Amino acid sequence: MKLKIKIALVSVLFVSTVKAQKTDVAKAFSSAAKQTDLLVKNVDSARKVKPNLVSPRTVENGQFKMVISKDWTSGFFPAELWYFYQYTKDKKWLNLAKKYTEDIKKEQFNRGTHDLGFMIYCPFGNGYKMTKDTAYRSVIIQAAKSLSTRFNKTAGVLKSWDHNGDKWKYPVIIDNMMNLELLFEATKFTGDSSFYKIATAHADNTIKNHFRPDFSSYHVIDYDTAQNGHILQKITAQGYANESAWARGQAWALYGYTMCFRETKNKLYLAQADGIANFILSSKITPADGIPYWDYNDPQIPNVSRDASAAAITASALYELAGYSKEGKKYKAAADKILYSLSTKYTSKPGANYGFILEHSTGHRPAKSEVDVPINYADYYFLEALLRSKK
Repeated sequence: MKLKIKIALVSVLFVSTVKAQKTDVAKAFSSAAKQTDLLVKNVDSARKVKPNLVSPRTVENGQFKMVISKDWTSGFFPAELWYFYQYTKDKKWLNLAKKYTEDIKKEQFNRGTHDLGFMIYCPFGNGYKMTKDTAYRSVIIQAAKSLSTRFNKTAGVLKSWDHNGDKWKYPVIIDNMMNLELLFEATKFTGDSSFYKIATAHADNTIKNHFRPDFSSYHVIDYDTAQNGHILQKITAQGYANESAWARGQAWALYGYTMCFRETKNKLYLAQADGIANFILSSKITPADGIPYWDYNDPQIPNVSRDASAAAITASALYELAGYSKEGKKYKAAADKILYSLSTKYTSKPGANYGFILEHSTGHRPAKSEVDVPINYADYYFLEALLRSKK
């Protein structure tokens, strides 16, 4: 079933409205740092009560929410601190980054999740880039070994979820593209090509099975691994409907294939990234400020939540893709527009939201979870986009 949307307003094509609006990066980082100072204080206070909680995730219904290390979002907070250190060179941020990165360390042995790229590579990868600490490299290698145990040769993909076995057999979500960078890095560190082969097999089969002709992506592909790896069902669990385009899923896909091209120089991945970028930027649904609604096909648009996290991920990816693609000028202009919107219209008021930087992200709307809230991965990719915008 193809979903169609009728909106009683004049749709504005985002690409045609892109103007050269530059974000004041220094001002944005300064404001973000003040917010994060507050966030650190709230984290420390929460941990005095519950020491097993290691990272701030969101603010929901006015409540500050922390998570344990095995939560898929646990690595974003320490990774943000590394970005502050990268930008400022202030030892204060270095010490904080080291402190909170250490709290995630044990997850290198976690074989029960596909999210080790988020959990481990974001903090430890950035930590290694900035310190060359060999202990961080060892954690990355072990995490890659743990992630590799989730690869199924029959289907040629890494399994995403172990839960809800009554709904699916071997689910693979588009988000999983983001975790391949961990495997590419482990290849560089070890010379072991098995990590590289798993990453490229997963990327190739995701191109084959996850995408529609217009380069929009399903969220979940369920594989039959008992026989020949054929597809059992195609689902969009966190989006509006199975045939809809969930905004953050499209952003994960864009970022993932841009990264895959960087690591392999395989033009198939560049073409895929270009196709996804074109789908996102040619949308007549996305408002002129470039911040998408949570799903491109929700019939209640415009009376639904936006997703600043999807916008931040997209902007960061577009800045990198601009350096590889023939459409680079267009991509940079689009990223500039999104980043300007985020930094001027979607940031928390000083001292608000317990110190989170961005507002108006959507986590899992169908489950009525984290709707129109600040959330840690939005802040992480916003900071990354700010850094990339300066290159």
